[in-house]
This record gives sequence, structure tokens and C-alpha cells, in this order.
Amino acid sequence: MVTTQDQLSADLAMGTVMLKVGDMKTMSDYYQKALGLEVLSESAGGVGLGRQGLELVHLSEGKGLNLPARGEAGLFHTALLFDTQSALAATVLAAAQFDGSLFTGSSDHLVSEAFYFNDPEGNGIELYWDRPRDTWTWNGDSVAMDTLYLDPNDYLNTHLNEQAVSELRTTPAGIGHVHLQVGDVPKAEQFYVDTLGFAKTTSFHGQALFVSAGGYHHHMAMNVWNSRGAGPRKDTLGLGEVLITVPNQDEVGALADRLKLAGIANHHTGAELRFEDPWRNQLRVAVG
Repeated sequence: MVTTQDQLSADLAMGTVMLKVGDMKTMSDYYQKALGLEVLSESAGGVGLGRQGLELVHLSEGKGLNLPARGEAGLFHTALLFDTQSALAATVLAAAQFDGSLFTGSSDHLVSEAFYFNDPEGNGIELYWDRPRDTWTWNGDSVAMDTLYLDPNDYLNTHLNEQAVSELRTTPAGIGHVHLQVGDVPKAEQFYVDTLGFAKTTSFHGQALFVSAGGYHHHMAMNVWNSRGAGPRKDTLGLGEVLITVPNQDEVGALADRLKLAGIANHHTGAELRFEDPWRNQLRVAVG
């Protein structure tokens, strides 16, 4: 079991999510027009998109690759976190107006309010706002979460305003969490909690696991809803890499030591660390 010394830093944050895409123009247009992200960088390596200079999503050309099958391991969704309900509402409106058919649902999770979409190549997206931490309910180390109905029209009527719409591209957003599809929840817990050093915050009937650092409700999650029994991923379109940032190089080095002790192959440059989870989801940990 992970010890206190082996836990990931409370200052951990989720960084850029890299996606391999088949149609760069269509995907870039979606993230700009539907989600209000701006192009921050453009090169042969792809397109970096974000807000206020912070890269959230990086689109990389995936020429010759196929879309993943529904039951494969990989990305469940990338979750963009907004500071205010009005900023969330403005982005939900933009996404719905761009292509309402890509809307997949909305939920009150007790700790947050969330709206779900797919991008044009089927990558899941969550847009959400956190309720204040002092309103979250904890039972020991487990945070209370639920999936309650949240009416999207009522939400927009309540929280949308002209200022939020006009400031769509300039209000801040971040990667709040990343949710993965995996083949086995106990194996995911062994890797993400016992080896990497996340803390388990809740689970769902052996079907999903939620983990975090520093008392957040979750920085990452893994589920088997579509992918139970899935083996290592093929090289497909979809998730390319998840970036996790930590405050200093000592944190990177300590994680490298834990991976080595667990016999997990990794590439450690000193400043950053690259490795794969048991389903070949690629992770990068760097000082941020």
C-alpha cells in the first residue's frame, strides 16, 4: 500500500491532453468554435489550443490511424474546468450551437455541475464547474458524488449572461481531470494508487475508480463501462498522451524511483518522466 511519503504532491495539476486526430481542420475548428479555445502554437508537430496562454489540448496528426473501437482502452473524456457557472454556461451554449448532436448529457455530481459532449472524432469532453470545497461531503477518505439530473435549458436560463458570451475566449479554463477507459478496476487501483501515489477518493461498484492528490474530488478516473477486459491499446486515433504537472524535480525523481521499484519501464530525462499504464495509455509527468 502507498505510504504518505509516496503520495503525489498536493500541488499536482493536470496538464495538456494530446489527441491524435484524423482530420486536423475539422478538429481544430471544433475546439476553437465550439469550446472557445485559441490557437497558441502551430507547427509540424500539431496545433496547441487553450485559453489565456495555457495549452489545454494539443492536436497531433494521426495519418493512417483508425478510430478506436468502442470497447478499447483509451480516453473516456477530457474535462475542462471553469471558474464560474456563467463561463461554463457560455461554453456549453457555444458547443450546443456549433453542433447540438454532439451533446451527450448533463449531471449534477454534488461536487460539480457537468455537461458532456463528443468531439467530431468521438473523443469525450466534459465541461464543468466545481462547487466550493467546503460544501463537499467526505466520509473518511471518500468524497460523496452522485449522478443527478441537471436540466441544460434551466442551467443556461439561470447562469448565462451577455458578458460571459462576449468573453468566451478570454475567460480562464483548465484541465480539471482526465477520465480513462481501462480493462480492470483493481489493476487500475494498483497502478494509479499503489504505484503512482494518487489517493483513492471514491469508487463505483467495481466499475469505476476516482483518484486525486491534495484532497480534490478527482484528478483522474478509470472505468470499465465500455471496456471491461480490454487489453493493451493499439496505436489508434484518440488519446495520445496525458500530462501531469508537479511542483519540482524531486517529485519527478521520487516517482521514477517508484516506477523502477515496481518494474515499470519509463524514460526519465531529469526534468520529466514518460511511461505507460497497463493499457498503454501514455503519461508524462513534468515540472509545471
